[in-house]
Amino acid sequence: MEEEAVIWKSDTDSMASVLIGRAMSTLLTCRPRKLDEAISRLGSPSKRGSIVSLEHSLWFLHSYIKEAAEKEERLDEILVPMIEHSLKCKESKHGNQAMVLLNWLFQDELLFQALARGLADIILRKEDRYIALGWCTLVRSLVEYEITMDQFSNNGIRKIYNAMLKILCSCISRLSFIVCNGSTVQDGFELPTRLSVAAADCILDLTKALTRKASVTDVSSRRSKSSNSDASNLPAALVPAAIGEMKVKPTSKSAEFSNKLEMELLLWDHIDKLIILVQRLLAWSRKSRPLHAKGLEQVLKWLQEIKEHYGCSQDEAGSKVPKAGVLLLSSCWKHYAMLLHLEDKKFSQQYKDLLDQYLSAIQFYTDSDSKQHTKNTDTGIATRKFFLNCLSLLLGRLDGKQIERTVTEYGMQISRALIPQLCCTDEDVIDGVVCIFKTVIFKMNYSSSGSSLAGTRQVDSVLPLLLPLLDERDGTAKAVVMLVAEYCSINPNGQCLDEVLERLASGNALQRRNAVDVISELIHISSNSVTALSHSMWQDISKHLLQCLGDEEEIINVQASNLLPKIDPLLVLPALVRLVYSSNERVQSSASDAMTALLKNHNQNYEVLCMLLDSLSNLSQSLGLPKTSGDIEEAGSKLDTEKVLGLIPEWSESVQDWNLLIGPLIDKMFAEPSNATLVRFLSYISEHLAEAADIVFHSILLHMKGQKELDESFFTKWESKTYAADDSMKLQHSLFDRLCPLLVIRLLPMRVFNDLNSSVIYGQLLDQVVVPGHWVNLNLKMFENLQLSSVDASILRCSSQSFHLI
Repeated sequence: MEEEAVIWKSDTDSMASVLIGRAMSTLLTCRPRKLDEAISRLGSPSKRGSIVSLEHSLWFLHSYIKEAAEKEERLDEILVPMIEHSLKCKESKHGNQAMVLLNWLFQDELLFQALARGLADIILRKEDRYIALGWCTLVRSLVEYEITMDQFSNNGIRKIYNAMLKILCSCISRLSFIVCNGSTVQDGFELPTRLSVAAADCILDLTKALTRKASVTDVSSRRSKSSNSDASNLPAALVPAAIGEMKVKPTSKSAEFSNKLEMELLLWDHIDKLIILVQRLLAWSRKSRPLHAKGLEQVLKWLQEIKEHYGCSQDEAGSKVPKAGVLLLSSCWKHYAMLLHLEDKKFSQQYKDLLDQYLSAIQFYTDSDSKQHTKNTDTGIATRKFFLNCLSLLLGRLDGKQIERTVTEYGMQISRALIPQLCCTDEDVIDGVVCIFKTVIFKMNYSSSGSSLAGTRQVDSVLPLLLPLLDERDGTAKAVVMLVAEYCSINPNGQCLDEVLERLASGNALQRRNAVDVISELIHISSNSVTALSHSMWQDISKHLLQCLGDEEEIINVQASNLLPKIDPLLVLPALVRLVYSSNERVQSSASDAMTALLKNHNQNYEVLCMLLDSLSNLSQSLGLPKTSGDIEEAGSKLDTEKVLGLIPEWSESVQDWNLLIGPLIDKMFAEPSNATLVRFLSYISEHLAEAADIVFHSILLHMKGQKELDESFFTKWESKTYAADDSMKLQHSLFDRLCPLLVIRLLPMRVFNDLNSSVIYGQLLDQVVVPGHWVNLNLKMFENLQLSSVDASILRCSSQSFHLI
């Protein structure tokens, strides 16, 4: 009998599963409007009469859920098909029959409790990612029923809305877990998965719904009297310092008020999850939406601050939170949550209305605070910061075309609302304004090839509003410095840079300091940007910075000295060499510092080193240097050269690979054998020459092998001094060319010749006893190994003493 009972029960359950499966298929595949009409035609459960298949399926579904609810059985066979169907409806953009069914079923309290708890249980219990994705879709539809369900006759969801929220909010912890574990890393940045996006948006909808019935607040009567007609359209907001001014609207329904407060407290209970959510949203936005990320940073900071400020005010049991903190979170979060959605089909339809509201709010509170600057300053700043964050979040979500249209239509309105905020004492406000200008106003107009002429003119008109703010040294000027530098970096005509350089040459020290700050920021931006400044712009910058080396303000001297090494050496190095010999000691010192830093920045670049040596050689031969006669002239020239070459030891310490420099330097020495400046330079780096001795000797050998022999008649003319005037330069060059290899050897430290096994130095003399100190004789042997002619050897011997004169 027991076996028969089990078999009978199994058959009954199987038959019920089949029937409910058919019923669900019938109900979920019919048209939503037809389904709603069928529901409206239903009478009481006892009057079935002649019914069609659709109505029969509805009654069977109702009975099945009621029976399962009474037995406290799971409703997976009902809810899972609804979840899957909701996801298919989202992908196919068809009507959501599941919402019609739930709206009808939720009219029965017993059925509602069973279905809502069963729905919450599924996301907590099942690990299936597809089910979780569909669950988030279905829940978002339930929460947003006011838009999706007004077209239908039943209002079951509306009646139990708060109770439904309480049950569904129990799933926020699970959704938060999905969000935290739903990232992929690409190029060092975190990106969300499809499921984590759905979970994040679901949390936002649930928590935003907790604020939907929150009490609307008004500002104090003092502000209301001074408000304009736009004030009534502003979004409600609470700020920390303004809590004392806010009053809850009275209501005759104490139960309704209690319900509202309960929802707000429920939101507060999830503040930790909100912080986690914003952290993940911030990580996902850093790469593709920098302005939105900036707004998220401020939202995160605000959440952490109010948690710390109000959370510590709970009683010993931790059960009570100050009403001010609860109202503040509820009032502000309903705006933030709306702007944080990752997927929001309605956003493109309403962002202009939101933009109007936020700009009006910023303007309203700015004007109000300017009239009442002696009171509630902190309150006004906090309120403006809130709306500025909303503006950053809003603009940061726009795509390229939306931003372009927004700037074209609202460019000047945005600029005029934001520029007064630069005078704010709060750094977060200033940073937010700067970020909006840089990300939206400036770059969009000059980086987009399709930017409109009207939009560009609007941006150009902002410059006259910004420049006067560079007349003082304060937080405002610091922010404007960044904005003007950004503007100069994208302005193709250089007009903005001309205005800055004009201030750099002004008689006002504050203007000059701010101008050099702009140049500093501009150079920094250019070094990290693919869009380079024009050559003429760099020339103008270099010219003015070189002039700043003699500025009376020491801080400007130092800053110019630090900036010049970051510019192309071709534009500044020759001028720096000349300024080292300036009669102004301040200019000398600054130029020397700048030159040393420039050489260190290019310590592996031979072209820069060659530029230095050429500039110094040309300068030493110019008429600008003092000239005397005889030994005094030689001493004077040597002393002048030391002013620059004296910087070489400090530079040489920064060189990491001398092998890249030694070869080209030796070749340059052979190409210019009479260059006394080059000889002096090589003497400063003699120790480093020794470290690359093989390269030096190899270059010497190659040079000697390539020399042509002099015939006897030429040598006779040289000894008898019977050569023609035209042969004088040729003879001198030949003499220096012959002496140059030995001169290079003469510059090397003695320790180079201590290696008796060096075949490059000693050749076939390895079997002889050699005293290292007699290096001259040994090197003459090296030259003999090269099979020099008798004439060449005579020249070397006769001129061995001449090296001391070069």
